[in-house]
Amino acid sequence: MSRISLDQVRHVAHLARLEISQDEAEKFAQQLDAIIGFAEQLNELDTEGIEPTSHVLPMTNVLREDKAGQGLPREEVLKNAPDQEDGFFRVPSILGE
Repeated sequence: MSRISLDQVRHVAHLARLEISQDEAEKFAQQLDAIIGFAEQLNELDTEGIEPTSHVLPMTNVLREDKAGQGLPREEVLKNAPDQEDGFFRVPSILGE
């Protein structure tokens, strides 16, 4: 028995704003059923004593210390700006005058 019906495939296609034919719906139902079958195989694994993880590899954040430092001089920052005014970047207005 299939774990996903043609109605469910059509519903998901509708939600995704996709138009699919009857043949495509049948093909997708078979493919999605196979995917669900592979996922269900994971339920057969004995995971007793396995610590839950968020990633398959042990990971730790390696962050540098946050230190305040000297910024670039304003002239250096603005030297390649296409338009500037009074030491600031000048950009086109988007909200009107």
